[in-house]
Amino acid sequence: MDYERKHKEKLPVLAICYDFDKTLSPDDMQAQGYIQSVGYNVRDFWDKSNQLATANDMDTNLAYMYTMMTEAQGNLVFKKEKLEEYGAKVKLFEGVEGWFDRIRDYGKAHGVIVEHYIISSGLKEMIEGTSIAKKGVFEKIYASSFYYNERGLAVWPAQVINYTSKTQFLFRIEKGTLDINDPAVNDYFPPDQMRVPFRNIVYIGDSDTDIPCMKLVNTSGGHSIGVYNPDTNDKTKVLKMIRDNRIRHFAPADYSENGELDQLVKEIIDKTAAYEVLESHYFENLAEAKK
Repeated sequence: MDYERKHKEKLPVLAICYDFDKTLSPDDMQAQGYIQSVGYNVRDFWDKSNQLATANDMDTNLAYMYTMMTEAQGNLVFKKEKLEEYGAKVKLFEGVEGWFDRIRDYGKAHGVIVEHYIISSGLKEMIEGTSIAKKGVFEKIYASSFYYNERGLAVWPAQVINYTSKTQFLFRIEKGTLDINDPAVNDYFPPDQMRVPFRNIVYIGDSDTDIPCMKLVNTSGGHSIGVYNPDTNDKTKVLKMIRDNRIRHFAPADYSENGELDQLVKEIIDKTAAYEVLESHYFENLAEAKK
């Protein structure tokens, strides 16, 4: 089987990985139209979903997907196209629309290939319906998704991503084994053949569900950034995460040019460009020594 694989580039690659809900968007994607369309207020929907998970020792993400599917009955036809329609209505934080190209262009100007990835417990179908995804700004979208039957109806989860399983995708990005079923993610890669070493991975998230990824990136020499809603200015979660050594930086989720987050990520790109020159010298010296 042919899998989608990427190989080490001549220039360093910086992979910026994003959670979605409350990281790029101020609210859960399901709460921005879908939940209301099936006759629920947001709190009641999540209460029902969480109670289902608790009563059945069920993964909370499987529970919300099941609840979405069953509550659609009699209200709407639960198809991929419909979920994409709801995704198109998802609100984004200030500056998100122009962020991805701007940061990629900054990287290019400084000798760094910048790639953007989504790693989310939300729905892939809804993310694919957003304006930013339709522009093709993401190298890969890793998110929960449904299996659809021959009539196009969602009948079963195809992929479920929770806070711990998110970490596997960091290893896929590191090695360039991007296909979700590619077993080569378990292969050994020499350090000088890692396409995106962890020191060149940035993870941006907002809450406890991001902690496994944040901790892994942080302890492996990468850059974990916590974001908070600039409208509420509630820093409770990010302050706890930096005290607990989950993140190295935090900033408001404002992606505008010259904003705090914009400047921080550009500084990371600058550091990557400089550091990778030294790393390439080291590997050249090491290769000569091993001859």
